[in-house]
Amino acid sequence: MYKYILKRLLMMIPIILGVTFVIFYITYIIPGDPAQMRLGEAASPEAIEALRVEMGLNDPFLLRYVNYLVDMLQGDLGISFVTRRSVVYEIMARFPTTLRLAFYGTLLSILIGIPLGILSATKQYTIFDNSATALGLLGVSIPNFWLGLMLIILFSVNLGWLPPSGIATPRAWILPIITLGTGSAAMVMRITRSSMLEVIRQDYISTARAKGQKESVIIWNHALRNALIPVVTAIGLDFGFLLGGAVLTETIYAIPGIGSFMVGSIRTRDFPIIMGGVLFMAIVFSLVNLLVDILYAFIDPRIKSQYK
Repeated sequence: MYKYILKRLLMMIPIILGVTFVIFYITYIIPGDPAQMRLGEAASPEAIEALRVEMGLNDPFLLRYVNYLVDMLQGDLGISFVTRRSVVYEIMARFPTTLRLAFYGTLLSILIGIPLGILSATKQYTIFDNSATALGLLGVSIPNFWLGLMLIILFSVNLGWLPPSGIATPRAWILPIITLGTGSAAMVMRITRSSMLEVIRQDYISTARAKGQKESVIIWNHALRNALIPVVTAIGLDFGFLLGGAVLTETIYAIPGIGSFMVGSIRTRDFPIIMGGVLFMAIVFSLVNLLVDILYAFIDPRIKSQYK
């Protein structure tokens, strides 16, 4: 097990290198002078040139990239052009908010998607199944930004029940969580349904019924556990996507997370924040995938034996 985890961690190294190279190259070819942006339009050419030398902007591309990697290994992702603070500080100050939003959105998708998927599979071709399938298709099809705006208009503007922005109170989290978790819940429901339909047709399920096992025991103890592997995979990937997909939700509801901060950094061309944010999200996404793979061993004992 430990060898497997170490192997996966080592596999993250080329992924991180690839992400850093692509992002660094994109920011390198984008028009604009970072020194000019940092000093402002009123800065003199001499001050701009001195800052370019200090920042290493006159060095060749590969040398600048290697220097960036060396600083990254030391925990230094640069200084923000706008706030003049460390990129690591800016990201870590906002990451808990984005993490909470993604966690609550994923939790909502689990609480809605898995029960609906199980009931839809056990009551196949009934009115409930058809209704749940239609709602799942609707949830997957509706864009998050449109749903967020409609929820604000309905519950904040027209009814006045919930605040339209911010996260100052627990009630303020309701609309962002619904916006972020609805599409995920629909996807989890559809995957749970298809996986459960495949499992409940297996011979060991028929054998359990023939032995007189209660239907609830068969569904929850025998069928669900074997059907969870693709569901857990989807939830893990979806959690990683929600961390990045929270950009639109955070922007709509003015939530001070990494997503909205990166959108503002793109507008101001704050390259250190952009590179550091994308790199941080890539590392978090890789770690989430690793945790999902480890979780397989606790769901299916056969996978745990393969680790040994």
